[in-house]
Amino acid sequence: MISANPRTRVDLVIVGAGPVGLYGAYYAGARGLSTIVVDSLSQIGGQITAMYPEKLIFDVAGFPAIKGRDLVAGLQAQAAGHDVEYLLGREVQGCVTHADGRHTITTSVGEEIDCGAVVVTGGIGTFTPRKLPAGEDFLGRGLEYFVPDAEPYRGADVVIVGGGDSALDWASMLEPIAGSVTLVHRRSAFRAHQATVDQVMASSVEIVTDAEVTALTGDTELRAAHITHKADGAGREVRCQRVVAALGFLANLGPLRDWELELHDNRHIVVDSAMRTARPGIYAAGDITDYPGKVRLISVGFGEVATAVNNAAVHLDPDAQLFPGHSTDAQPAPVTA
Repeated sequence: MISANPRTRVDLVIVGAGPVGLYGAYYAGARGLSTIVVDSLSQIGGQITAMYPEKLIFDVAGFPAIKGRDLVAGLQAQAAGHDVEYLLGREVQGCVTHADGRHTITTSVGEEIDCGAVVVTGGIGTFTPRKLPAGEDFLGRGLEYFVPDAEPYRGADVVIVGGGDSALDWASMLEPIAGSVTLVHRRSAFRAHQATVDQVMASSVEIVTDAEVTALTGDTELRAAHITHKADGAGREVRCQRVVAALGFLANLGPLRDWELELHDNRHIVVDSAMRTARPGIYAAGDITDYPGKVRLISVGFGEVATAVNNAAVHLDPDAQLFPGHSTDAQPAPVTA
């Protein structure tokens, strides 16, 4: 459930409501742990919900392809039969460890949560999009940094700025329904997966490289993007009603930097094979973690958070078994939509 009046004492706090955090919530429930999941975003799903809910994901075990929003909905349903509470739209701030080993977690809205263990699944931490200097005046009225829903782009002339995975994914997603799609990238080479680049190149998307969008114009609504070629400074105007600036984002660990955790490259939390951090009772899993041989994939994060939760369960009760048994050996909790 999503609550505005949370409990003040639980077994486990999970920091981050992305896919890894949601799977951790299910696994905590399977271990009989009362759990609160905290996230700074107003919806569950983390980056998937905020950035690409309609994008097909191909590397989740058991699904040849699954839309981001469907994956999030399934993970939420999987955890729904357990003792899980969601606190959304607030940031986890302080973490004080007491003499008995329990922790007090504080949030940005003044809540205090007493818990026995913490699992940090905050992805890349909080993230903000890199701005398109030429177009800030049109933000929310033609310019967007994310495409959570493709439908508003139906029939529109769209300019997408960027050369990474998000830019190419959105170009591929919008091409069948938009009136036209123009992709502008400041370099000649793309950072996106080659298969996606090949797909976009074979489509009707117009690709403009070694160029930048230097201005957006219009009156009350966006009418055109002005593109300047870097080699000779030549410019052209492209009619459009919508611009998507997929220029990446700035990640920030925020208050987690003050938790006295060991960090790698000042942006990832160092963990051991049990997903333990440098502080007893605090674990981490998913993209936010680092260790030798780390691979940042959702599928890897699912295994890491299961490891973290099982080790947290033993931390809470040293007499508990680390291995919880196979799920097929127990009657599962009812799954509700």
